[in-house]
Amino acid sequence: MTRHPTEHPQFYLTAPAPCPYLDGRQERKVFTHLIGHHAAALNDVLTQGGFRRSQNIAYRPACENCRACVSIRVRVADFKWTKSFKRTWKQFKDVVGARLPASPSAEQYDLFRDYLQSRHENGGMTEMSILDYAMMVEDTHVDTMVLEYRRRGPDTFMTGTGEGPLLGVALSDQLADGLSMVYSFYEPGPEGDGLGTYMILEHIERARRMRLPYVYLGYWVDGSPKMAYKARFQPQEHLSGDGWIEAE
Repeated sequence: MTRHPTEHPQFYLTAPAPCPYLDGRQERKVFTHLIGHHAAALNDVLTQGGFRRSQNIAYRPACENCRACVSIRVRVADFKWTKSFKRTWKQFKDVVGARLPASPSAEQYDLFRDYLQSRHENGGMTEMSILDYAMMVEDTHVDTMVLEYRRRGPDTFMTGTGEGPLLGVALSDQLADGLSMVYSFYEPGPEGDGLGTYMILEHIERARRMRLPYVYLGYWVDGSPKMAYKARFQPQEHLSGDGWIEAE
């Protein structure tokens, strides 16, 4: 059995592979393991340093000739509710996100498969089995939650949970200074993009209630249309060589 030190993590570099965001480029990543009693504290430090979590791995881009991937986080207290965001919030006012432990379900997996086939048909995740999905959710040594989004029901005000079909799922980490959206997916269809936006807005409001200053959205990739939506959530900070700075 391989053992990994937790107090003094070791970092590794992946081999070059095709970039999933920019055609014709190669990507490399530096990564370490998030395990043991110090995993949560290490995840906090690494996320603040531009890393992302995938299961029990924390990684960040380490490409030799490209700096297109930029870590971003939304400033919760100063968040600007545009007219578009207000319309989206009103459109989904009857949708509630229920916080649950990091535990997978068959219903989640079915929605996950529908989402991938609709939005990422040629992506690498389309081959994930239900066991792979379970590992994505369960294989965590940090404070991870599953947020399930459903329509409000008559008992929602007491239970905090919705009723009916599952509309969306967010796998998110609670950090010392914010919420980090690890992965999210939602019901494909005409309301899909709006629902995805609503889930980010709901995280911002959730962080506000929890008095957490940031919502981490992962990487914004300059030149990648699929990541352009992240720039809408303002004000936001970008991680640079001089630390976190407000995006212009």
